[in-house]
Amino acid sequence: MTTGPPTLAGTVLSFQVGRPSPLPWLDGSVPSAIVKHTVTGPVAVGPDGCAGDEQADLTVHGGPDKAICCYPSEHAARWAPVLGQEPPPGAFGENMTLAGLTEETVHIGDAFTLGDALVQVSQPRGPCFKLAARWGVKELPALMSREMASGFYLRVVRAGDVRAGDTMTLVGRTSAVSVREVMRVTYVDRHDIDGLRAALAVPELALQWRAGLLSLLSRAEGPSPGGQG
Repeated sequence: MTTGPPTLAGTVLSFQVGRPSPLPWLDGSVPSAIVKHTVTGPVAVGPDGCAGDEQADLTVHGGPDKAICCYPSEHAARWAPVLGQEPPPGAFGENMTLAGLTEETVHIGDAFTLGDALVQVSQPRGPCFKLAARWGVKELPALMSREMASGFYLRVVRAGDVRAGDTMTLVGRTSAVSVREVMRVTYVDRHDIDGLRAALAVPELALQWRAGLLSLLSRAEGPSPGGQG
């Protein structure tokens, strides 16, 4: 007997978009769209991203596998002491600040209805130095990686409009690998060969993240018997 996906849903607390502007960093600045503003009305989302939202570095941000960046509001209390204030909506450059969905409960490949759009979880959010620049906390990216609390990305399967207050409801689950599990083998337990293989076995995992895991797996397995090096 087959069963459907587990009951899982969250709420869009706020929706943010932004355009690149200079972000102070070290002795100069870098272009970044990490500082976003909240949108009160509907936002059109599609395979290429969110209307009104841009990225400064398309080699690591944006594209079909990273159309919508999500961050769980459940982590706010964790970061308040680090930031010196309660994180506001969009504090970490996310498009959607969510309630009820976390890296632990959301799996790679999960399909959700979102407003009148259909989205799919593609990969964790890899925390970069621009989070440190945004908040003046050098260790923030490393802390997010180690605590496996940096959010996740969605690809858009069916375009539609999304707004704050919309419900994000799970309608299909294809894997047993959570976003947190992928983060664990990426940042914490890099020598867990079985864990790396399990994550790589999920076809919905974004290609860019897959490439990184393949590299980790190669190092974890070491040279093949009879090989050199």
